[in-house]
Amino acid sequence: MTITPTPLAGCFIITPRIFNDERGYFFESFNQRSFAELVDSNVNFVQDNQSFSTKGTLRGLHLQKGEHAQSKLVRVTQGEVQDIAVDLRKNSPTYGQYVSVILSAQNHQQLFIPKGFAHGFLVLSASAIFQYKCDNYYNKESEGGLHYADPSINIKWELGENEFVVSEKDKELPFFKDASDFGF
Repeated sequence: MTITPTPLAGCFIITPRIFNDERGYFFESFNQRSFAELVDSNVNFVQDNQSFSTKGTLRGLHLQKGEHAQSKLVRVTQGEVQDIAVDLRKNSPTYGQYVSVILSAQNHQQLFIPKGFAHGFLVLSASAIFQYKCDNYYNKESEGGLHYADPSINIKWELGENEFVVSEKDKELPFFKDASDFGF
């Protein structure tokens, strides 16, 4: 696997080595030892999650605060999404900036998002299956987020807002200027 740094420190695109033949393909989607060496991190994933969504579904921008903060390793096993990570680490030189990556079943890429980021994705294909590993267990009382249309972040979404399918909960997330301390 190869690791490509993004403009946000600690956030990496991971591309597996794919072995193709007449039967199809094979690749190692995760190896703890290789991951720890390449990312230079002692992240220990404890929970795997999966979602199925249809075109235009926008999930996010979500985070877990405080002691329940999570690092995530995300990938798409069916379809294509625009994946977004927003740096909310106050002491980071890229505080308030985001990275956008297209993840798909075709490119097999993954995005590693360390603690201190809000995360979300927009489904670009007819449907998508999205999987992610977390290094901390979900805690309802620690959930938070950032509004997907925050003008100070100014995310360049791949679809028009008129195509978005967003939960009522996500529509109510605060804007950056109105958010209380994210705890990072």
